[in-house]
Amino acid sequence: MRKGINWKVLIACLGIMVLVSLLGSSFSTTGTKSDWFDSVRPSITPPNYVFPIAWTILYVLIGVSLYFAWISAKGKQKNKIALAFLVNLVANVLWSFLFFGMQNAFAAFIDIIIIWVSIIWMIMVCWKIDRKASYLLIPYFLWVSFASALNYLSI
Repeated sequence: MRKGINWKVLIACLGIMVLVSLLGSSFSTTGTKSDWFDSVRPSITPPNYVFPIAWTILYVLIGVSLYFAWISAKGKQKNKIALAFLVNLVANVLWSFLFFGMQNAFAAFIDIIIIWVSIIWMIMVCWKIDRKASYLLIPYFLWVSFASALNYLSI
């Protein structure tokens, strides 16, 4: 069992999440203030201030999950972690581009299904390495499940 925190790895994992959040928010910040978004926004959508709070919490949880999985992984397990998280995080940023940047709710819905499936993949990969890492992804899974319904209602 490891003792102490590997600060370099933790900072790198959280830094990745900051980068992902900045890329995604570059599309959503202006997109949420558009006439297009107002026209497709479902009535069950939470107020705009909820999203940055929720995503900040989720990105921290994802980063800490990545940290726990990474420091516990051995050999080829790190490749599986890297691939699962990379696919998910690229799809995550792509969703903001498709939905807010391209204003294409249908393409974003296809992408959010990929995100949802990739979260399940992340949970499964992490489960075999460090159960804490997989548990930390459950709020992300639940939020994206709700976001999927919102996205569907926007089509």
